[in-house]
Amino acid sequence: MKVRNVLVFPAGTEIGLEINEALRHCKEVKLFGAGVSASSHAPFAFERFYHLPSVYEPDWLTKLSDLCRQLTIDYIFPAHDDAVVALASERQHIPAVVLTASVRTCIATRSKRTTYNALRHEIRVPKIFESTPLASDYPLFVKPDRGQGSQGATLVRSAAELAVATAPLPEPLVCEYLPGDEYTVDCFSDREQGLLFSGARVRQRMRNGISVNTAPVVLQGVETIARKIHDTLQMHGAWFFQLKRAANGDLALLEVAPRIAGSMSVHRVLGVNFPLLTIFEYEREPIRLLLNRDRIELDRALRNRYRHPICFSTLYIDLDDTLILNEQINLDAIRLVFQCMNQGIKVKLLTRHAGDLASTLHRFRLAGLFDEVIHINGKVRKCDQIAESDAIFVDDSFVERWEVHHELGIRTFDCSMIELLL
Repeated sequence: MKVRNVLVFPAGTEIGLEINEALRHCKEVKLFGAGVSASSHAPFAFERFYHLPSVYEPDWLTKLSDLCRQLTIDYIFPAHDDAVVALASERQHIPAVVLTASVRTCIATRSKRTTYNALRHEIRVPKIFESTPLASDYPLFVKPDRGQGSQGATLVRSAAELAVATAPLPEPLVCEYLPGDEYTVDCFSDREQGLLFSGARVRQRMRNGISVNTAPVVLQGVETIARKIHDTLQMHGAWFFQLKRAANGDLALLEVAPRIAGSMSVHRVLGVNFPLLTIFEYEREPIRLLLNRDRIELDRALRNRYRHPICFSTLYIDLDDTLILNEQINLDAIRLVFQCMNQGIKVKLLTRHAGDLASTLHRFRLAGLFDEVIHINGKVRKCDQIAESDAIFVDDSFVERWEVHHELGIRTFDCSMIELLL
């Protein structure tokens, strides 16, 4: 099996931490993080973390390239908006694949004005005031052309407030005020198949521009908007855009970004692992999506917590690359096993383990842990071993999960999705 060395840079952003959560249990990936030596959460989250200067420092490209050679990095995920542009612009000098859109798209989406100009004939964008607003135009919204989160964004209700808000901004945008609900639409595009996923979520509570409470919603017309953005900007891999309702109820574009979003975990735990799929998309692997269609809500308070309706009587769980990962016990998987025991839920091991199963279970201290051990060979289907209609199935293999789901209609999970159940 091919294992890809993947670097996240800068790793301490909310974007970098989400990529870590998405990939740290994937057998296809060996994960590395890098960032500045200043205090951040990255050294605690990444098992392998290295110090690198930020893209604002003159020697960043040399040191990044040296680290890529040292670690034989295959792929880099830029995890900040400025890093996206910097790495895309220098990708020909970096000895690893930079997983983002073309440099043209990255530069265009870094500027809200350029983004709006590119899409204004395709979708609704905010009105921009290039001259002095009339008194009837207030309230207005001021934000930097190149910004992230809510930094520099201000609601203004008078000409005096407008002067104060625009003064510190090098390139202020004076926009119409959009008073309605705000949404993020997480997307995934394939260069051959086109747009494969567009999932909206409402931003119910935000901190520093990041959704700390968000939930998937059905948003009429959002797929059409996503396809127009995809076609115009030639997106591929993971990306997202944000919308807000205008006073008349129309959905207006706020921004587009060709990168992972910090709260994409909402759709990841339902089955769309955006970073892993982005790697597969670059390698031109055939891609299919398998989603659990549950209504969940994410609330973030230094960790992810989920509310969901999932109830089950039996957990069927795989051994190799699921409970045992890289010759170690997968702590999230074993936590799920013991959580089920505490709740009186049956746990059945369902494995194709090729070696001496009893010896392996003894070596990893898993012997006697399960209500039943089902050991099958390569010709037997796992779906034929599951009897309960209210069971769930945890397995690293997409093929096995696909077959179980389509034969039995039950929920299936890979290792990156387990956190939903904990």
